[in-house]
Formats: sequence, C-alpha cells, structure tokens
Amino acid sequence: MVRYAIPPALMSFMTESGKVVGKIAIPQSKGGQDADAPTVLHALSPQTLLLATDAGKLYLHDLRQEGKEMASIASQTWAPHGDEHINALVPLPASEASTSGFPKQWVSVGGTTLAVTDLRKGTIATSEDQEIELTSVTLLQGLKKGGTSVGEKILVGQGDGVMSLWEKGVWDDLDDRVVIDRGGLSIESLAEVPTGYGRGTLKMNEKIVAAGLEDGRVRFLRVGRNGVLNDMDAKHDEIDGVVALGFDIEGRMISGGGQIVKVWTEAKGLPGGGHAGHKHDMSSDDDGGDDDESDMEASSEEEGGPKSKRKKRKRNKGKDRSGGRALNFSM
Repeated sequence: MVRYAIPPALMSFMTESGKVVGKIAIPQSKGGQDADAPTVLHALSPQTLLLATDAGKLYLHDLRQEGKEMASIASQTWAPHGDEHINALVPLPASEASTSGFPKQWVSVGGTTLAVTDLRKGTIATSEDQEIELTSVTLLQGLKKGGTSVGEKILVGQGDGVMSLWEKGVWDDLDDRVVIDRGGLSIESLAEVPTGYGRGTLKMNEKIVAAGLEDGRVRFLRVGRNGVLNDMDAKHDEIDGVVALGFDIEGRMISGGGQIVKVWTEAKGLPGGGHAGHKHDMSSDDDGGDDDESDMEASSEEEGGPKSKRKKRKRNKGKDRSGGRALNFSM
C-alpha cells in the first residue's frame, strides 16, 4: 500500500457556495518534521494574505494561484521579531498617495517587541525590548491632535494586564499605559467599540476599546481620558480566555475563546441599551448571578425569524432584567 502525506494547508472558500477556490501550504518548521503553526491570518487585500507563524516568520501569499491546486511558496517572507512567535498584527492605513487604497505597512507584536514592516522595504522599525510579552494590538484613529500627537495611536495588550499606547510614527517606545487588570492577567485581544456606545461618558475625540482577558472577561476602557469603565464588564467564559474580539456591521460584539463564539447585542430599554440606572450601554450584572448574562443581549430576535423560546431564569423575584444570554456557537 502506498501512502501519501497530505501537507497541512489553509483553504479559501467562496462565501456564497462554500466551494474551495484555493489552498496554501502551511510552511514547515526548522526541522522539517512538523508544520510551523500559524498564529495570525490577515487579509491585507482581496488578493494578498499575511500569514504569521509560531517560529516568528511572516509570509505574504498571493491568492491568485494561476490554476495551481496549492500554492506552496510565499511571494515574500520576513522575520520582524527574529525567532520570537508573532502574536498579533494590525495594518496601517494607506497613504493619500496610494493608488490601490490597500495598506502596505503593518504593525506586529511578537515576544517582547513591536515592529513595523513595509511591503516593499521589509521591517523598517523595531521597538526597544519591553521586557514583557506583547499579546495583542489594534489601531485607533480620530483621537485629539495636539503637540506631538497626530490623533492616531497603536494600542498594545501585554501579558501583565497592562495596555500600552504608542504614538503612530514613534516606534522606539510606548507613550502611555493603562492598567486593565490589577491581578496581572494577560490581555489576549483588543477591538475598538463602534461609535454610539458609551454616550454620555465620552468627550469629543474619545474612543472606547474592548479588551479580552485570559480569564474570560471582556473589559472596556476609555481612550482620551484614559481609564477603565468598571461597570461595563462582560463575561465570555468561565474557563477559556477571550482570544478574539470584533464588532460586525450591526454593531454587535463578537467574542471567541475555547470552543465557543458568542454574539452580543445592546440590551433592551433606553436608546443605546440598558435602563435608567445604568451609566453605560454594556455594563454587566453585579448581583453575583450567572456571568454569562449582562446588559448585552442575544441577537437571535433581530434576524427577522420567529422569536426563540428561551427559558428565562426567575431571578430577583421577577424583577425586570435588561440583560440576556448571548448566542453561543459551539465549534
């Protein structure tokens, strides 16, 4: 009997039909025995894909495979953090001179450094050693300008529960920091909260950012007058950390961790969610009950279908609750 080894691969699908339209071979490790485990996958444009790996490599793949069944060689390869694994990356906006409109530079965090890589020039900047694991990264635009600030900051989550703020264009060291978790829990993911949440708590040019922690919590912080909004915590899971956070076109928060994906919406009640006693739109229950329930409510009734017949717990002797269980998608 002849056996053929099938190399590990990334597959791309047509969203309309689910048909596989391309495959990319996952690179091998240094020893050549195992695949170099992917850590980040990012679509830089409709034709180009960035693949970061555990061995610290960053590969650029062209999805136009010209009839090939599997693309095995990346068009470009970088190692912006040496041999340190890459934890996260975020593209920098295209310049006004760009003809394509697609990003050609991105910021990555790996090991204890931040690096900036250019599509044409390679790695163009590397920070000082931060002496702590850098775990997540996101970009904020539209902040207040003044002095040396250009109104854009890179936010970096750290393994000690601290989020550092970096001025765009100043890559040698951080500009400021905010403590997200005083217990030192790692910040596994970061995402900007869409405009509209937190009305009444923000001043002009301020933003809210969601931070997913390794203990399954999602915390929210205000960037501008930097600080954590303590009454807006949500709970994704009791065991697994929040390794991915995002917001869809409807403004619903998507959290992922372990084998569960959850979809959150604003609670019923006042415009923007919540009840009159709540300052913020995404505050969590504080009665010691089920941590799955917060003032962000499941979105199953917003899809135009029949209302789900969910069983509701009788808590607080029938007192009206603004929160509800998030949609769970088991993987």
